[in-house]
Amino acid sequence: MKSITIKGSERESVGKKSTKALRNAGKVPCVIYGGEAPLHFSADELSFKDLVYTPSAHTVIVKMEDGTKVRAVMQDIQFHPVTDRILHVDFYQLFDDKPVTMEIPVRLLGNSPGVRNGGRLLFRKRKLVIRALPDNLPDFFNVDISKLKIGDNISVESLKNDDFAILHPDGTVVVQVKSARTAIVVDEDEDEEGAEEGAEETAAEAPAEESNE
Repeated sequence: MKSITIKGSERESVGKKSTKALRNAGKVPCVIYGGEAPLHFSADELSFKDLVYTPSAHTVIVKMEDGTKVRAVMQDIQFHPVTDRILHVDFYQLFDDKPVTMEIPVRLLGNSPGVRNGGRLLFRKRKLVIRALPDNLPDFFNVDISKLKIGDNISVESLKNDDFAILHPDGTVVVQVKSARTAIVVDEDEDEEGAEEGAEETAAEAPAEESNE
């Protein structure tokens, strides 16, 4: 998984006055949990642009002024209810030998024949929660819908991988194609039947008898 580097400055005080002063200066108060002790720091609000305002998932490398680097993942973010400015960010420190829980975006690939025939594509799960070692975190779940016909779906079970655990039931539907009023159900043998129609019509002028089967 790709990482974004954020330059941080350690906070000497975590009181309300200092927090307000940081925000007035365009800084965001942050904290990293998971280590021996919480690490309180601040960073420029603009440095979170590529982390927050994107559909992609990233890990973070927080580079402190003394040269210390901490690898982490964003766990929680708070926004101002009116201005939508970032108020506070919580991170969790990553260790190579400790699994972490994270939301991973789902990316659909290909064109569904069911949609081309008038079906409705329903994207049920745009993100999936997984648990994995940091080095096994994927950037995306790439889901191929190029064979998805009307009535078909893709569930969590088909996306399982030995590198991580998906924290949803196996039957959870990620994407499906449902029938619509204008949908055309195409049989797999349609082309073969179409080729035989001409020969059948010339063989007999009278309509075929109904089958008792």
